[in-house]
Amino acid sequence: MPVSPQLDAFSVDARCARVLAKAESAAAVAPVVETHVLSRGAADLLIEVKAAAVNPSDVKAATGLMPYAVFPRTTGRDYAGIVVDGPAGWIGREVFGSSGDLGIRRDGTHATHLVVEADAVVEKPADISWEQAAGIGVPFVTAMEGLRRAGLPQKGETVLVMGVNGKVGQAAVQIASWHGARVIGVVRKSEPYTGHTNSPVEVIDASTTDVAALVRDLTGGKGADIVYNTVGDPYFQAAHKSLALRGRQILIAAVDRIVQFNILEFYRGQHTYVGIDTLALSSVATGAVLRELSPGFASGHLKPFPIEPRAVYPLEQAKAAFAAVAGSSRDRVILRP
Repeated sequence: MPVSPQLDAFSVDARCARVLAKAESAAAVAPVVETHVLSRGAADLLIEVKAAAVNPSDVKAATGLMPYAVFPRTTGRDYAGIVVDGPAGWIGREVFGSSGDLGIRRDGTHATHLVVEADAVVEKPADISWEQAAGIGVPFVTAMEGLRRAGLPQKGETVLVMGVNGKVGQAAVQIASWHGARVIGVVRKSEPYTGHTNSPVEVIDASTTDVAALVRDLTGGKGADIVYNTVGDPYFQAAHKSLALRGRQILIAAVDRIVQFNILEFYRGQHTYVGIDTLALSSVATGAVLRELSPGFASGHLKPFPIEPRAVYPLEQAKAAFAAVAGSSRDRVILRP
């Protein structure tokens, strides 16, 4: 990459995957690669991006489902890379991060280079690959922010994860079991839990079982202290009926926006509902959440998602990467600039 030699005016010609206007559908999302000159501000870092994840929110924003998304822009929220310019002591450090505004309200991570605030980045563990580090961001931040806001589970508490084999579901299992909670997972068809965990995960097949009744049975009638509902309304009633006294339900998604809600059961159960939207978190706020998770990755209680070679795309194949995510691929999809 051509770089100017002046230390006080360091800039780089970055190749960026750009969405120029709102796409009519997910299938019509077609990022184009353009070259843009990037330079940092006084409190920023200039990062050479080694890997960047593609998230469902990247696809949704490109189709206009986030009304605050700007066009044109460079897409991407998650990243891992090397600092090539920044305040003293930063150059050469290997970092990773994520954001609620990168790739949505400002230029993002699907590029050879990225400008981001120094307070937003996290040191990359040496034993985690670039692709694995880039894949941590949105799922783990979403899971952690939900559990943090609901009150991190205590040892012996029961956490019920609806949609346990999704990426946020797997991250929630890792965090909950790291904190000593008992975890029960819900799947929509017969399948085992496929992610990392620090203790056994009991799995309920929602297609053949009354979820709430079995949760009550498994917990001696008490119910779940926390329900992490990664799916939304399809599981809302089962989640509601699974809650213990003073139980907390975390919601991050919806298929249909309107659900029936029994107010009497809600207040008599002294329940708490927590809504999480990580798109509202700045890069700096997101970095703070990732730093809370860092000890877990350092100790091995938390593990990044495995990255399949078939799910890694060069920047010029961003359209194919977006198509894979839009097609509900279970792989963690990665762009490698």
